[in-house]
Amino acid sequence: MLSLKVIKKLKKIVGKEYISVHQEDLLSYSYDATQVTSLPEAVVFPGSTQEISAIMKLANQYQFPVLPRGAGSGMSGGAVPIKGGVVLTMSRLNRILEIDERNMYVWVEPGVVTGDLQEAVAKKGLFYPPDPASLAFSTIGGNVAECAGGARAVKYGVTKDYVMALEVVLPTGKIIHTGHKTIKGVTGYNLTPLFIGSEGTLGIFTKILLRLLPLPPAKATLLLGLPQLELLPHLLNKFLRFPEPLTAIEFIDDLCIQCVENHFQLGLPAVEGLLLLEVDGSEKVVEIIVQQVLDMVKTSGVKVIELAWAEKAKKLWEVRRAISPAVFQLGSKKSSHDIVVPRAQILNMVKKIQALRQDYGLPVLCFGHIGDGNLHVNIMYDETEEVKAQTVTEKVIKAALILGGTISGEHGIGLTKARFLSWEINQPTLKLMQQLKQALDPNNILNPGKIFLE
Repeated sequence: MLSLKVIKKLKKIVGKEYISVHQEDLLSYSYDATQVTSLPEAVVFPGSTQEISAIMKLANQYQFPVLPRGAGSGMSGGAVPIKGGVVLTMSRLNRILEIDERNMYVWVEPGVVTGDLQEAVAKKGLFYPPDPASLAFSTIGGNVAECAGGARAVKYGVTKDYVMALEVVLPTGKIIHTGHKTIKGVTGYNLTPLFIGSEGTLGIFTKILLRLLPLPPAKATLLLGLPQLELLPHLLNKFLRFPEPLTAIEFIDDLCIQCVENHFQLGLPAVEGLLLLEVDGSEKVVEIIVQQVLDMVKTSGVKVIELAWAEKAKKLWEVRRAISPAVFQLGSKKSSHDIVVPRAQILNMVKKIQALRQDYGLPVLCFGHIGDGNLHVNIMYDETEEVKAQTVTEKVIKAALILGGTISGEHGIGLTKARFLSWEINQPTLKLMQQLKQALDPNNILNPGKIFLE
């Protein structure tokens, strides 16, 4: 329990208006998108790097847990304060500090919303590509902590490919700086990648330097219907071999199609799957690639459902991003997994998912970024089917590993996948990871109980 003495000291650091122990606030910061819930003892809203440093020094002195939190949109329980303590919400650190148009980079604080950043740099003809489905509310700090991906990863990569430098408050309260403003830089150990994807367990980001690209002037989106799933490997292989890469290659399975159709009434045809493709670049390049796609599918039996340009394409992507909430019509609870397999194994993984659906009588569905082998698998169930859902979850994870894949591509380990980590990573490697955590966080203050089973 946090003592009154500690609460008073926290108030002195951040100001009494930026700390709360009220029950309604504790409840508001007790969960993330997993809906796993655990109450913190206080919620603190720091306003500077120095305040966070002081809080961490206090936490080590009085031995209470601290959990940094962005928008709480994570899908693996990383922002759930399972050990109580203090939730450190980063919403006040929400400034875009500098957009350098000549060097094409941007300094941001961790509480900047991803979509807001994209809009701000677009006004200057620049482009920040990572696009998690939660971009309208997820924050850059959370994106970096989880190494968020998104549909455009097949062409542009994920968050780690854009982080150039970090200001980090370590669990002990020390402030460090990693990385460079320059394109090249090999001075000392490259610590920046260590913190990217560390899920708030190794340090707290207070400033983030992101590289930018020129804003593509044109884009187009195609929605294709697959009469049979067996076409998937051939089409994917062809798309990936285009001289100019597609921006996004998304797959939507039959159950997801039903959910989307029930929700949006789009008049989608009866097909075994959908492919949602995006192309961007110069107007001429986009026209050429679109025509290549149309020529390729013409003789395959694939149905071109829609070809949308510019603003009209946004509606198709709104539909894609609505899949996750729409699937709750199939069950009141969801076990969500973001497995990745080698791209040549996509069809085998999809068929395994459909077999589990039949074997266990649960709605098991998938959609996702097949351009980089990433499938989001949702197991829908009701209260009485918890044990069955857990069995299916284990079989999905094992299937991905057997096919040469990994248990998480975007969402991280957090709470929900901690018990599966040793299935993929051997003990010497796990031990090294734990030793790194111990070296940076000797008192296990920062986001304890995440990633590793304790």
